[in-house]
Amino acid sequence: MASLKSRITGSELRSWVALAATAGLFVGIVAGPALGASPIPSLNDNPSEHTISVSGHGKVILTPDVADVSLGVTVQRNEVTGARDEAARIMQAVIAALHGLGIADADIKTTQLYISPVYDYSGVQRITGYQISNVISVHVRDLSKLADVIDQSVGAGATDVQGVTFDVADRAAAERDAREAAVRDARARADTLAAAAGVTITGVASISESISTPWPWPGRGLAEDANGVPTPIQPGTAELTIDVAVVYLIG
Repeated sequence: MASLKSRITGSELRSWVALAATAGLFVGIVAGPALGASPIPSLNDNPSEHTISVSGHGKVILTPDVADVSLGVTVQRNEVTGARDEAARIMQAVIAALHGLGIADADIKTTQLYISPVYDYSGVQRITGYQISNVISVHVRDLSKLADVIDQSVGAGATDVQGVTFDVADRAAAERDAREAAVRDARARADTLAAAAGVTITGVASISESISTPWPWPGRGLAEDANGVPTPIQPGTAELTIDVAVVYLIG
């Protein structure tokens, strides 16, 4: 054994070391990826949800139970103080008439008050008088009194009836009914599709809604004078609609 060791020279020893290192590198290349690679995920590990998308429509016919009407007084006099005093006197009479019909101060609101000069443009421009306009908005909670509100205000001296709009005091109840109808409509459509496709609805993935409602809506047939004949008022009706978009889960 001693003689064998003596026959291995220094250069031969270096050759054996290099060969061993090369063999180790080859083993690392072959075994390394096999040990460190992660498995490729299957497309079935996270399957897409199966859904049916439908829309639903719900509608409620609104019958108004409240109204707002604008009543005004317009006065023109030579002097501004005379116009102001006359307009104030008439408006006080109008408000007294409204109180007599049970309209509370909380439902009477001044919406417009202005004073403007009246000019004569023939020849040299000059002021010939002053005009005052005072407008109030009256919230009528009992529609049976609406015609009297207009007629008695005009009788008390109101010179302007600028319009009447109708509304419902409680929109929440109407919206709830329309929303429930829309969801029922959507579910009925989804059930029909599911039955035809031979699948079962298992839940809801998403739902959204859109609402369309008059706010408020104008009346029709409004007369602007009082000649002993009650002013005809036609509130009419309006539609409140809600549409929903629903995505149902199926299995």
